[in-house]
Amino acid sequence: MTPLSPLRAGALVLALLGTVPLSACIGPAIGAGAAAGVAAYQERGIKGAAEDLGIKAAVFNKWLKHDHALLTQIGAEVYGGRVLLTGVVDSEKTRSVAVRLTWSVEGVKEVLNEIQLGQSGVVDFARDSWVTAQLHSDITLDERIYAINYAIETVNRVIYLVGVAQDQAELDRVVAYARNIKYVRKIISHVRLKDTAKTSREVG
Repeated sequence: MTPLSPLRAGALVLALLGTVPLSACIGPAIGAGAAAGVAAYQERGIKGAAEDLGIKAAVFNKWLKHDHALLTQIGAEVYGGRVLLTGVVDSEKTRSVAVRLTWSVEGVKEVLNEIQLGQSGVVDFARDSWVTAQLHSDITLDERIYAINYAIETVNRVIYLVGVAQDQAELDRVVAYARNIKYVRKIISHVRLKDTAKTSREVG
């Protein structure tokens, strides 16, 4: 069987997602800004979203073929060909392997290596998942934020952001919400500002 290109693989996923009513995904309570973002299907557009989904699938496939344990330790978010790697591993070798395999995937423009070294338990995972869900909820309900343009990961109480902000003011609102969530000890942003090549990196 001929392997699917990142674009075709992503398009297939989008087609499957299209069978689910949008209202079932976003719920009745949604900010006007987020609704507009859904209508536009993100700043990257439908083609860009499909390509990113294809890249993510290809990255996971590379990891799976090398060592299935990578999938249980490391997560990936892809936006505009930029791959954010997060998680916790117990060795620098494992982290290096994940980065190298990610770079080997066609279409990857940048690898944002935020993989931590150390240990993480079930309690940590549950807490981090709650933090991510809380931030998603906060920014989705804010009519001044296009929430769909952000991907969020939380690891050991550190929130990682990637995506595209309409402007610095919007990103500042997202970071402010993150800072007000219980347990959060740091925010690291790899979000780019719309219509510029600037990445606004916030560490705090």
